[in-house]
Amino acid sequence: MMIMQPEWISQEMLEEALKQVGKKKLAALPKLRLETYYEGLSVQIMNVGSYDDEAPTLDRMHHEFIPENGYEMAGKHHEIYLGDPRRVAPEKLKIVLRQPVRKI
Repeated sequence: MMIMQPEWISQEMLEEALKQVGKKKLAALPKLRLETYYEGLSVQIMNVGSYDDEAPTLDRMHHEFIPENGYEMAGKHHEIYLGDPRRVAPEKLKIVLRQPVRKI
């Protein structure tokens, strides 16, 4: 999962926070990292519905839209979740599916 951080957050600040939280023995802590993410040119589509039902939308984006418009994939896709699955019915969940591309 990626969570955007303000530019003023430093590696030292992350390390200090990890030390403080590390006392709680959370299994995911060693996986946390701070990095800059540059995506560049991308194709995106909004999927409305259950997270389990996004595969056909991704398939259309990857195998139809991207090649038919003269692009190729240039990295891993990622997802931006716009709803809280604890509060929104599965059929109303909104997810932005983004795929970095380059012109061929």
